[in-house]
Amino acid sequence: MTGSGPKLGVLLLLAVLLQTVVVTITVLHFTTALNSMKETFARSSVSCLTGADLQSVTAVRGDPCWQVTQQLHLLIEKSLSQRYQRQISSAVRDEVSRVLPSLVMVDRASPRPKVAAHVTGSFLPKLERDGGAPVAAGRRVQGQKISWWEGQKGLAFLQDVQLVDGELVVPQPGLYYVYAQTYFRHTHSLEEEGEDGEEAEDRGRPLLQYVYKKVSSYPVPILLMKTSRTSCWSRGSQFSLHSAHQGGLFPLSSGDRLFVTVTNASAVDMDEKSSFFGAFLIS
Repeated sequence: MTGSGPKLGVLLLLAVLLQTVVVTITVLHFTTALNSMKETFARSSVSCLTGADLQSVTAVRGDPCWQVTQQLHLLIEKSLSQRYQRQISSAVRDEVSRVLPSLVMVDRASPRPKVAAHVTGSFLPKLERDGGAPVAAGRRVQGQKISWWEGQKGLAFLQDVQLVDGELVVPQPGLYYVYAQTYFRHTHSLEEEGEDGEEAEDRGRPLLQYVYKKVSSYPVPILLMKTSRTSCWSRGSQFSLHSAHQGGLFPLSSGDRLFVTVTNASAVDMDEKSSFFGAFLIS
């Protein structure tokens, strides 16, 4: 028993040494394998970026290069898309500003207010509108002014423009497009059929429409536009229909007033889709 004690101690020491050697070898093996995997992954990532193996990359999620190439492609597409959008927007804006400079507003603190008006015919009792609203004598205005325009209901609207006594008041200076249409409806009575001379004269009478501008610096309204239609119809018809339309661009100042006159205001059909008058700011 006395001689077996040192032998047992030696065996235990050898076992501990053997276990230590095994653990050391295992650690060294796994360290070497881990370093090898890191080098392989690094070479794969670098090859994805350098393009060495891009032809062999397949769309397999398990491929180490797949995520790298996908992220890189998305980043490139996003960058190119943003760049092209900026270039295209700049090119389009430059071209539009060259062709239509009034439509491009750059570096303005506040947007230009929209100024527009579209007034339409308003049905009133015949006694209220027979003869229209004749302009005062001595004003050198042809025809009778239409003063019963509608500015709020139906198709009509007023945007930063006032309607006063049938006249549109310009709120600010600028280039405006002004337009007007009147629809004439002439009913033939039995008395007209019996009076050949008067009927012939009435059938050949022209129907004229005028658009005037009032300015504070000039006492007489200024004629902007006029158009005419000859009222010729057959003897057997019950009524005749004629429309007169015109429009144009005019520079206007703040406070200018626009109005429409016709040769026979009582014959105007004041349906909102047939007779109307308006203006809107261009620049």
